[in-house]
Amino acid sequence: MPPKLKEFFQRWVITTVAVLVATFVVPGIGYDKNNWLALMVATLLLGLLNAFLRPILLLLSLPFLIVTLGLFTLVINAVLLYFVGWLMAPSFRVESFKAAFWGGLVISVVALLLNSLTGTGNARLTIRRGRVRRSSDRDKGDGPVIDV
Repeated sequence: MPPKLKEFFQRWVITTVAVLVATFVVPGIGYDKNNWLALMVATLLLGLLNAFLRPILLLLSLPFLIVTLGLFTLVINAVLLYFVGWLMAPSFRVESFKAAFWGGLVISVVALLLNSLTGTGNARLTIRRGRVRRSSDRDKGDGPVIDV
């Protein structure tokens, strides 16, 4: 399997698991339990919108992103999830913007954790512990670091 295709499938599976977790955790997000294909299509559609439409929305909302220190990204994620729910209704549903907001947050956190565990995507979580620094050691950069 070509590496790009393998990466695509890994991301799709991670997104599907993240959306599945959101359907169990967030009231107002659900899918037809008898139709797994609807969930797969919804996550594929969400992935396509995140790949093509999300960068445009981020660029258009740049002033809001700067003012809110990036928290407006959560609103963009909610809009995209709500749009997928609207397109896929009734087999995949997002009942309100509030559900879409919390669902987008859950999907982002679960995807970040799964991407970190599997090494997929650009998400990296590194925790290093160094020795306690004295004032004379500040330039050496060997203290505790959390890279996200």
